[in-house]
Amino acid sequence: MKAHFRTNLVAAAALVAGTLFGAQAASAADDTIKVGILHSLSGTMAISETTLKDVMLMLIEQQNAKGGLLGKKLEAVVVDPASNWPLFAEKARELIAGQKVSAVFGCWTSVSRKSVLPVFEELNSVLFYLVQYEGEESQRNVFYTGAAPNQQAIPAVDYLRDVEGVKRWVLAGTDYVYPRTTNKVLETYLKDSGVPAEDIMINYTPFGHSDWQTIVAEIKKFGSAGKKTAVVSTINGDANVPFYKELANQGIKAQDIPVVAFSVGEEELAGIDTGPLVGHLAAWNYFMSVPAPENAEFIKSWQAFTKNAKRVSNDPMEAHYIGFNMWVKAVEKAGTVAPDAVIDALIGVAVPNLTGGYSAMMPNHHITKPVLIGEIQDNGQFDVVWKTSGLVPGDAWSDFLPDSKDLIADWRKPMSCGNFNVATGKCGGKGS
Repeated sequence: MKAHFRTNLVAAAALVAGTLFGAQAASAADDTIKVGILHSLSGTMAISETTLKDVMLMLIEQQNAKGGLLGKKLEAVVVDPASNWPLFAEKARELIAGQKVSAVFGCWTSVSRKSVLPVFEELNSVLFYLVQYEGEESQRNVFYTGAAPNQQAIPAVDYLRDVEGVKRWVLAGTDYVYPRTTNKVLETYLKDSGVPAEDIMINYTPFGHSDWQTIVAEIKKFGSAGKKTAVVSTINGDANVPFYKELANQGIKAQDIPVVAFSVGEEELAGIDTGPLVGHLAAWNYFMSVPAPENAEFIKSWQAFTKNAKRVSNDPMEAHYIGFNMWVKAVEKAGTVAPDAVIDALIGVAVPNLTGGYSAMMPNHHITKPVLIGEIQDNGQFDVVWKTSGLVPGDAWSDFLPDSKDLIADWRKPMSCGNFNVATGKCGGKGS
C-alpha cells in the first residue's frame, strides 16, 4: 500500500476541522438525527427524482419503526433544487450548515453532483450519490451507489456487440458531463475493439429537448448502411418521451435499430404509452421484475407506503435502499454520526441488495453490483435478457482513457487518496 502524500500540517488541519464539524453535526439535535434529501421535485428531472424523495421517506419511516438509530428518531429534511444545477450547491449548504443534517442522499445528474462537491468537502459531510455516472472521480465525502461505466455502459456495449451483432453505433446523450464523459469512454473502447470512426455517430441535445425529427432522421440514415446499428442512449429526463415517440413515428423498430438506455427505467415508463418502446433495451443493476424474495418484500412495502398498488420500483430506488442501509450499519458500527468516523466505517460494509445478494462498499467508495440488460415490455416492465454471473466491482477510473488508466482510489489509511497513480507512485489530490 502506498504512503499518504499530504503534508502533516494539512492532514492535522483537516483532522481538526473534521472533528469540530463532526461534533457540531452530532450534537445539533438531542432528540433526532436529521437526514437530508436533495432531489429535484420540479423541473426537467422531476420525472425521475420525485420518487426518490418518496423512497427515502419510506426508508426513514421503516428505520424509525425499528427504534431509530443510536436511540434517536430519524428526521427527514427535504429540499427542492428544482433541476437548477447551481441551486443544488445552495440547497446542500442549507442542509448541512443550516439544518445540521448528518448525511445527504440525493442528486441525479453529474452536473448537480459536481455542483455540490465543494460544499461537502468544505463542510465535511457525507453524500450518497445513487445514479449511474461517468466515473473519473472518487471523493472522500461521496459514496457512489450507482453504476460506474464498467457496471453499465461497457457491459451494455458488450451485449449489443456479442449477442445482437451490432457493428454501427449511435452514442446519443443529453449535453452535460455524464453523457460526454461516458461516450468518451465508449468511443475509445469501441475504437480499441476495432470499430472504425465512420461507424460511430455521436449526438448531444440540451435538457428537455423535444424536437427529435431531424436527429432521428439522421439516425435512420446512419442505420441504413447495411450494418446492424444500435443507439446507446445517455438521454436524461423528460426528453426521453418525445425521443421514443419520434423513433416510432419514423418507423424505427427495436429489431431494426435497438436502443439501450441508461436512464430509462420503470418510473420513466409509468403513465406513458409504452407501445413505441417495446423491444428496446435498458441496462441497469436492478429491475422490478427480478424474482428475489428481498425484492418482493421491498415492492410490497413500497406500494403499501404509497398506498398505490401500481407504484413501480426502479434501479435508483434500489441504490438508495443499499446506500441508506449501509449508512445505518456504518453509524451503528461507529457509534456516532460524526462524518469522519462514519466515512471510515463505511468501507467494507455489506448489505443485502434487491437482486438476491449482498453489495459491499469498496475502498474506492463504489460498490459491488450485478449488471442486467432488460427488454421493455408493453406493461412498462422489463424482461431480463442478460446478466452478469456475479457482482461487478465499480471502477472509479476508466481503464480505457489514457489519463486515468493508471489511477486507482483507496480511502483507507495510510493511502487516503482518490486518484493514486500506480505508475508514478503519487496521489494527485482530491480525487477528480
